[in-house]
Amino acid sequence: MNRIVIVGAGLAGLRTATELRERGYDGEVVVIGDEPHPPYDRPPLSSELLTRAEPLWLADDLGTALADVADRVITGRAARLEPGAESVVIMDDGARLEASAVVLAMGSAPVRRWPEPLTLHTLEDAALLRAALAAPARLAIIGAGWIGSEVAGQAAAAGHEVTVFEAGPAPLADHIGVRAGDYTRAWHEAAEVDLRTDTPVHAVDPAGGTGAGLRAIVRTGDGDIEADAVLAATGVRPNTDWLAGSGIPVTERGFVPVTVDGRVSPRDATVEATGADTPRVWAVGDVALRDHPRHGPLAGGHWFSALRDPAGVAAGILGPERAEPAPNLLAPEVFSDQFGHHLERIGDLAGPGGTEVLRGDPGAGWTLLQIRENRLVGAIVADSPRDTSAVRKAFQRAGEDYPRIDLDLATDPAVQLRKALT
Repeated sequence: MNRIVIVGAGLAGLRTATELRERGYDGEVVVIGDEPHPPYDRPPLSSELLTRAEPLWLADDLGTALADVADRVITGRAARLEPGAESVVIMDDGARLEASAVVLAMGSAPVRRWPEPLTLHTLEDAALLRAALAAPARLAIIGAGWIGSEVAGQAAAAGHEVTVFEAGPAPLADHIGVRAGDYTRAWHEAAEVDLRTDTPVHAVDPAGGTGAGLRAIVRTGDGDIEADAVLAATGVRPNTDWLAGSGIPVTERGFVPVTVDGRVSPRDATVEATGADTPRVWAVGDVALRDHPRHGPLAGGHWFSALRDPAGVAAGILGPERAEPAPNLLAPEVFSDQFGHHLERIGDLAGPGGTEVLRGDPGAGWTLLQIRENRLVGAIVADSPRDTSAVRKAFQRAGEDYPRIDLDLATDPAVQLRKALT
């Protein structure tokens, strides 16, 4: 058996197939996808919702089409996995695919707490939301995370009335911390978005009875709002429910724990699998909780993970005799374009016992340095590409450690940040 089955036809799946071919794999590659479209880039669905009507196809963006690197592309859903030295993926129609290695790259799905609101994850979702905003409308958004903030900026710029409900104390607080999130409040205010933090939504009910289209009522402890459309942007969960009963470990949040090169670790398995029977299963992208020598367990779910991690997965599958190991040791990174600003998070948040140090002006370009024990553990960077580059390069130089930082130099606006990092 010389067949690799990749479950998932998004960015992580395409990149894994590409990396396998670039490392000389000449066996069969089968990719399973549950959407009837070629792979496309998801960030533009929210950050360019109303300014880009056509998808950004990954074949155009990356220069590689899935059909160029996969022998077969199957549209459907995987329903069951039987892992082993030779694994079997069983489709929802009962078809069985034997594999010498399986790569789990299924991505994630939006969390749906209520049936009425729209969600935004697929081309079809984007088309529905775009149609709802074809004429002046009142849009309610539940959640001020990455997607909620990006859509709020797009809708406000197009002249729509936008209200955002956020249960936490600041926009993006779960992702970049409360202080950095507070800095982005001014972006909402400048766009005339009605941002309501510390306001959990209790219910969403249809408005006007039947025939009311997408209109719905958002109910909170501070009152109700009726909107022409409601978007629920309250997070996603990895598509791993179908792995139940397979013996593949899955955390409470739905992630598959893997080693630095993306392999499901035998020591974590709930079934005995040793020697020749060790499951040859890897996970990458949204579904993976990858062990990192510097940052510890890293959850996928961001574009950079799906882009970078497949190189290590391909090298791990092929082994040192076929490919040099190439695990992704870069700092984790996520970016967002919202309200005319570019925001990036690189590395970790300072956390308890750490400090946050501001570089720049919150009213212009700024960087919020995340510091522990005189080392840079991460940074939140807004509209400062030079600082972004300096932080990335510092992590690359530091290897498996965190870079040291001279805070006197780092906080001097006349000094380039790279000169403060060693």
